Amino acid sequence: MPETELGTGVLVVGAGAAGSACAETLRDGGYGGSILVAGRDVDPPYDRPSVTKQYLSGEAAREETYLHPPGWWAEHDVDLRVRTSVTALDTQARAATLSDKTVVAFEHAVLATGANVRRLRVDGGQLEGIHYVRALGNADTIRAGADDAERIVVVGGSYIACEVAATLTARGRSVTMVAEEQLPLSRGFGDTAGAYFRDVLTSRGVEWAGGDALAAFEGDEHVDSVRTASGRSIPAQTVVMGTGVMPDVMLARSAGLQLGDTGGVRCSARLETSAPGIWAAGDICEYDSVLHGRRLRVEHWEVARGQGAAVARAILGSEQPYDDVPYFWSDLADWASLEYVGPAARWDREVVRGSVQRGEFAIFYLDGGRVAGALSVGRGDDLELARRQIADPSLPVEF
Repeated sequence: MPETELGTGVLVVGAGAAGSACAETLRDGGYGGSILVAGRDVDPPYDRPSVTKQYLSGEAAREETYLHPPGWWAEHDVDLRVRTSVTALDTQARAATLSDKTVVAFEHAVLATGANVRRLRVDGGQLEGIHYVRALGNADTIRAGADDAERIVVVGGSYIACEVAATLTARGRSVTMVAEEQLPLSRGFGDTAGAYFRDVLTSRGVEWAGGDALAAFEGDEHVDSVRTASGRSIPAQTVVMGTGVMPDVMLARSAGLQLGDTGGVRCSARLETSAPGIWAAGDICEYDSVLHGRRLRVEHWEVARGQGAAVARAILGSEQPYDDVPYFWSDLADWASLEYVGPAARWDREVVRGSVQRGEFAIFYLDGGRVAGALSVGRGDDLELARRQIADPSLPVEF
């Protein structure tokens, strides 16, 4: 195919939460230039949390997960190109090459390439019936496999793994979770919260096999069991891997942009990369946080949307640093919902308000006497208190 050339005011690389929010905010802010959004996914921007919740459960149709109705993009004069990757980025020439060989000249570029699933190198990993979860298409195959499976194993103790286990169990499936950590969600929230979420899961029928890492998958062509480090063999006709993601910085690296300490793209407090006029948002963005006094990278859909909007405001001329307090949430079917602000990289004290036993509580994570993060289950007022204290360290910490 011969190369063609076109120009755009803003090139958004990635059609996820961050890229969509950037385009929306640009138009809402009166930006009159052209906008091109290129995303490798087969779908237009969608509500990614639905992948492990409403869409996986079958409660939401595919189109119901889309962030905008089909006509929104054309109505707002945004050139949305799905199934389209950016294969090369020239920061000096201000030009990018798309997967269809089109060369796009741009004034500003926004890298919102998201993340790729972390694939484990484990014996038997090539067997059929082993699924990673990231996109709507993954949910389709997981649902189909789960409906034909007598037993399902979910690997991992993260919130993605917990969401999948809860959703599939609520659909009537028999699910066992295998994880290195002793308690689910404990790596980010500690043992008090981890014990609560374990009890929520197990009381609804999920089997929790914590403190026992994955060793191998067993079967001929299709997986039929999971072997753990302790030697236990757990029957499974479907396996879902909830083992985390890695920021997709391949394009940024090949373009010569500076990378950060956590594997993301190094950005200023305004989310600008080492190349002026080129920005990053979402899972790849490692920025200088004016609130935390350190570089920060947060992987969550809500944070990605906030950063996409912040980049748009910067392109529109705002000099304000990105100073949102990172927030995210998770639902375990309709069993429990959590909200969190932070993030706390470390803490030396936990303060619990409310009752963990009744499932209505907040945990404040303190580092050196200051609030570094807070988890809430049904106590939104406490979460707002923590948000204010993180945003303004001069406020007294009182419980």
